[in-house]
Amino acid sequence: GLGFNIVGGTDQQYICNDSSIYVSRIKKDGAAYLDGRLQEGDKILAVNGKDLKDLRHKDAVELFRNAGYDVSLKIQRRLQPQNGPVGHQSDGESGGLPLATILVPGLALAATAVWILLRYRQRM
Repeated sequence: GLGFNIVGGTDQQYICNDSSIYVSRIKKDGAAYLDGRLQEGDKILAVNGKDLKDLRHKDAVELFRNAGYDVSLKIQRRLQPQNGPVGHQSDGESGGLPLATILVPGLALAATAVWILLRYRQRM
């Protein structure tokens, strides 16, 4: 295989009102992982020159399975986080926000609180 999973399609929209095909997971040590260019969340526009627009999920999967050894992907990077999947989750992934989206601001807030506390204690 190519070493990644996809979500989306006209019958399984990953993002509301968008039937595009997206990379949901890159398998460690798979072809895509070793190549390093593809990222989770990338929108795949075409495979070997074949447009993926308005395809059902299973038809997109079939295109990838029959892509051959040398595969050319036309992709679009996801510029900002999107809401999670709509409805069906085929490979057990959870929807919602990435953990870093919650942890990073929380850690920044905690660090600021500690700094303020230390500054306050120095004045006493």
